[in-house]
Amino acid sequence: MKHKPPAEADEEQLVRRTARGDRAAFEEFYRRTSPWLAVRLRRRCADEQVVAEVMQETYLAVWRAAGSFSGAAAGGTAVGWVWTIAARRLVDAFRRRAHHAQPPPAVQVAVVAPAAEEEALAATVGDYVGNALRALAPELRQILQAMVLDGLSVRETAVLLGLPEGTVKTRARRARIAMREALS
Repeated sequence: MKHKPPAEADEEQLVRRTARGDRAAFEEFYRRTSPWLAVRLRRRCADEQVVAEVMQETYLAVWRAAGSFSGAAAGGTAVGWVWTIAARRLVDAFRRRAHHAQPPPAVQVAVVAPAAEEEALAATVGDYVGNALRALAPELRQILQAMVLDGLSVRETAVLLGLPEGTVKTRARRARIAMREALS
């Protein structure tokens, strides 16, 4: 009989159980996080093959490295941890592609409804800062999202967004100035 994790187990508990080799906990973690992760990756990469490879590499890394997750006690969440792994894997995939050809194009979609991460950020930082973020030009908000929310370096952001590093630095500076002005 297959052990099913309790519905009330949070993602951090599932990762800790995965670290002990609990396959059912890993499957539940995957079930809960993979749809969100796939959507988030597709917003950054239009190539479904790359997204599928990154998903596979990410969850393999989760299975192998679940014991290294330090948890909410260290200020991180399991969802944030899996996104960090996926973002790094996506950057690696872009680098591999760039070595052999041009990187896949980034998805350029006119967003009608706010993304879940934008809503979460607005709820976390409050209306005043959230409004300032929403007022930023999309290309500036995209840079802040990659560097601040996703924790990527300038180089990783440049690879992820298919931009020169100098452009990323310039846009990051413009975004900081615009945020400072909006919040003063």
